[in-house]
Amino acid sequence: MLGSNVSKTLRESNATKNSSCRSVSVGFPITMMVTGMVGNALALLLVYISYRKKENKRKKSFLLCIGSLALTDLFGQLLTSPIVISVYRADLKWERIDPSGKLCAFFGVCMTTFGLCALFLASAMAIERAMAITNPHWYSNHMKTSVTKQTLAVIWGLVLLFALLPIAGVGKYTRQWPGTWCFISTGDSKTPGNKFFATTFAVLGIFSLLVTLSCNVVTIRGLILRCKTKSGASQASRQWERLTTETVIQLLGIMCVLLICWSPLLVLMLRMISTQVSSHECNSTLVAPVNGTSRDLQLDCNFFLTAIRMASLNQILDPWVYLLLREILLRKFCIMANAVSNCSLEDGKESPTALDALNKQNQESKDLCKPQSN
Repeated sequence: MLGSNVSKTLRESNATKNSSCRSVSVGFPITMMVTGMVGNALALLLVYISYRKKENKRKKSFLLCIGSLALTDLFGQLLTSPIVISVYRADLKWERIDPSGKLCAFFGVCMTTFGLCALFLASAMAIERAMAITNPHWYSNHMKTSVTKQTLAVIWGLVLLFALLPIAGVGKYTRQWPGTWCFISTGDSKTPGNKFFATTFAVLGIFSLLVTLSCNVVTIRGLILRCKTKSGASQASRQWERLTTETVIQLLGIMCVLLICWSPLLVLMLRMISTQVSSHECNSTLVAPVNGTSRDLQLDCNFFLTAIRMASLNQILDPWVYLLLREILLRKFCIMANAVSNCSLEDGKESPTALDALNKQNQESKDLCKPQSN
């Protein structure tokens, strides 16, 4: 009698926990899908309009990279978020929507492909910026739009081939805690090549982060050095200083977002691989007595879920840190600059020549308010 009461209490507790988790967490994928679609769709629209107007090859290469990143993030949201929402609607029972298990493999391929593609595209743009700043003459002579398109195609192709390795029998995708998503198994030592596949993903991600951070540091250093050589009281010097400041702030923002969003997942993956722990094991510990081992495993699983959500958050932040926020900040700066200029005119210190210069400055400010290449 006592045993049945305990079992009933545990079942009710687990049902309450699952219901609470479902009611709270289902809003996360819905919010991410909506915000991701809006931000990346705006970025794609802006890139498309700007790409048709630009004749400069350097700016076209930059716009192609930004557009590819926005398209990657948008498809990543569209292909994965509806599946997660469907699992929540099925009371967290994946088998209801995927009895064959093929959808789990598809989900894992999407997570791996869009995750690594976003990291590699960020690295490609960081390399492109570093070359444009440190060696502008070589860049302008050799960097063509066709080269950019080929590079983007190679990145996509290689990452997709890597993500399909578990389908070919190398590695494994498994459902992860709390059973609403699938990803690379970090603790299955029986599957051939699983440890190699999981470790390679984490190492490639960390390598991509290091490349992006290193190239951005080189770019920032090059911008500051060129800004010092162009220092002066001329209008061109002031504009260069302003653009340098904005670009440096943007690059620092990109570096912070990448580190905060991706470092927890990649580092935790390496840790779980070394200890042969996978978050899908948490499903078997819910009804077991809570001891030290299960408590540590549950903490790892909860942290792994938080880490993957932070990595997914990068898909939402990408269009803002790369393009949309830069556009907004530029427009605000231009409005403030024009207001200051108009105030100086009201003081009666201007001349017809100064007025002509002001009109020219206003026109240049409007041009700067358009998307700029880094």
